[in-house]
Amino acid sequence: MNHFHQIAQALESQKLDAMLLTGEFNRFYASGFHSSGTDGVALVTRSKNYYFTDSRYTEAAARRVENAKIDEAKPGRGYMTLINEALEEQDAKRVGFEDAYMTVADYELYRKNLRCELIPAARLLTELRRVKDAEEQETMIAAQRIAERALEDILKEIRPGVTEKEIAARLQYLMLHYGAEDMSFDPIVVSGPNGSLPHGVPSEKTIESGEFVTMDFGCIYHGYCSDMTRTVAVGSVTEEMRGVYETVLAAQRAGIAAAAAGVTGKAVDGAARKVIEDAGYGGYFGHSFGHGVGVEIHEAPNASARNEEPLPAGAVISAEPGIYLPGRLGVRIEDVVILTEDGCVDITKAPKALLIL
Repeated sequence: MNHFHQIAQALESQKLDAMLLTGEFNRFYASGFHSSGTDGVALVTRSKNYYFTDSRYTEAAARRVENAKIDEAKPGRGYMTLINEALEEQDAKRVGFEDAYMTVADYELYRKNLRCELIPAARLLTELRRVKDAEEQETMIAAQRIAERALEDILKEIRPGVTEKEIAARLQYLMLHYGAEDMSFDPIVVSGPNGSLPHGVPSEKTIESGEFVTMDFGCIYHGYCSDMTRTVAVGSVTEEMRGVYETVLAAQRAGIAAAAAGVTGKAVDGAARKVIEDAGYGGYFGHSFGHGVGVEIHEAPNASARNEEPLPAGAVISAEPGIYLPGRLGVRIEDVVILTEDGCVDITKAPKALLIL
C-alpha cells in the first residue's frame, strides 16, 4: 500500500517538479514502508519515485517499497548526493518540502546542499491524507478490531484493588498479543476523581467501588491507528454519574448523526456540544468533538468549533465528547467514523451503553 501515484498527480497543481519527504509519517504514507525518525528519504517526481535509506533498512525497503528506485546512503555518497542525482535525472528544479515537519536546522542543511528551489508544500500531503481510500479504511477497521478484543478482555480484569497502571499495561500487552505493531499513543486510564483529567496519566491509584474508569487507547496496524474510549463503572453508580454518562452518550450520538461529507467540522462539534450545554454541563466540555485519524493519531480534518471547512467524503474522524467535573469524575465515550456523502459509518463496534462491572 503506497501513495506515490497520488502525490505525483498533485505536483502539477502545486507547480512542483518533485516532493521531498523526510518526515516519518509522510514518508510512510508515500512508500508504505516504515523506518523510524529521519532514517530515510522519499522523493516523488512527476515520472519516477525514489526511496533512499541506510544499510539498516535497505533489504527491508527492497521487500516492501514498490514502484520506486531504492538506493542506499553510504559514507561519501550520502542522502544529499542521492537526492541531487535524482533531481538532475528528472530535471527537477522546484521541489516541495514538509514545512510543517522539518526543523529549521534540517531545512538549512537541505537548502545549502540541494541543487533546487525548496518550496513549502506540507499542505499537499495534508490534503491527500484527509481522504482515506478503501485499503486504508480496511486497515483502520482491522486496527479497531484489535483494540476491541483487548477491551473485551480487560473488562474481565477491572475490579477494586487493581491500579490504573496495571490496566494500562494490560491493554498494551493485549493489543500487541492480538496483532498490533505498536500503540497509537500511551493509553489513558483514569478512575474516580482522576477521570476529570481528559489526558490524565495512569497512576498507582487503585480502582474503588462506586467509581468510573475511563480508558482511552488504540493501536497501530500496518501503519494506521485506531482510537477509542470507553468509560465503565465499578460496583454502582449515583444518579449524577448516570446522568453525566447518558448526557455524553446522547451528545456523541447527536454528533455522529450530524457527521457527513459536506458538513463543516464546526457543525458536527456544535450538534454534540448543544446536548451537553442544554444539560447544564457546557463549561465542562473543553475539547473538540473529534479529530482526524490515520497514519497519525491526530491529523486533518478536525470536527472542532474552529473548523468551518466542509469535511470530505472518506475522512476518518473520532467522535469523543466528554464531561469532566474537576476533582470528582469524568466521562468520555469515543468511536471512530468514516464520512460518506449520506452520513457516516461507525467502525467502532464495542458496546457503549452504561456498563457496571
